[in-house]
Amino acid sequence: MSAMKRSALAAALVAASLFTAAAHAALFEDDEARRAILDLRQRIEQQRQASQSLTEELRRSNDENGTLRRSLLELQNQIETLRADVARLRGSDEQLARDLSDVQRRQKDIATGVEERLRKFEPVQVTVDGREFSADPGEQREFEAALAAFRKGDFVAAQAAFADFLRKYPSSGYRPAALFWVGNAQYANRDYRGAIANFRALLQQAPDHPRAPEAVLSIANCQIELKDNASARRTLDELVKAYPQSEAASAARERLARLR
Repeated sequence: MSAMKRSALAAALVAASLFTAAAHAALFEDDEARRAILDLRQRIEQQRQASQSLTEELRRSNDENGTLRRSLLELQNQIETLRADVARLRGSDEQLARDLSDVQRRQKDIATGVEERLRKFEPVQVTVDGREFSADPGEQREFEAALAAFRKGDFVAAQAAFADFLRKYPSSGYRPAALFWVGNAQYANRDYRGAIANFRALLQQAPDHPRAPEAVLSIANCQIELKDNASARRTLDELVKAYPQSEAASAARERLARLR
């Protein structure tokens, strides 16, 4: 082979070698690019999946937040309802307390009224002319009213009141005193015979009564008013003998001296 042919062959071999190397280089570069693209696609897919997962998580979170907000709203509504119920119950309790207080006050008033009414009928201990006895409140009031009329000088009203008292309470502990005062009212009204009858009724019922000496003296005064001086002297003598230490006996002695 000539030198020229060998040179041409060598140049061809070199060129082929260079082409092969270039081809191998180009093939290598394509593989790298494909791997890079695959890696990029994989990362994009991962990011897409991650974004989808995040989006799903956000959706679930939003749903859960919405549910939580609804639950909170319902809870707030329940709390407001409970507060309203508590307020109503508190108001009911306060009203019940007021009602109970009113009932207790009414019961107390009723009990007090009953006690007062009972006291109006329960006997009380009274003392008249130094003598103590039991009397009904109504009995006491009527006697004191009749005596008040006498002390005011309304002898007509006093006589009627004492006479009515004696009819209503024939067994009263006030009876001796009532007989004495009705007799004095009759004396003031110039009903001397009626006065003598009541004074004698007092002496017959209670000869040891503190008013007995005055009753005897009053009988004598009535007899004097009736111009029956003889009977008056006998009555005054009886007074001095029966009640010698009394003030009425002292007055009787003075009158006897004038009558003789």
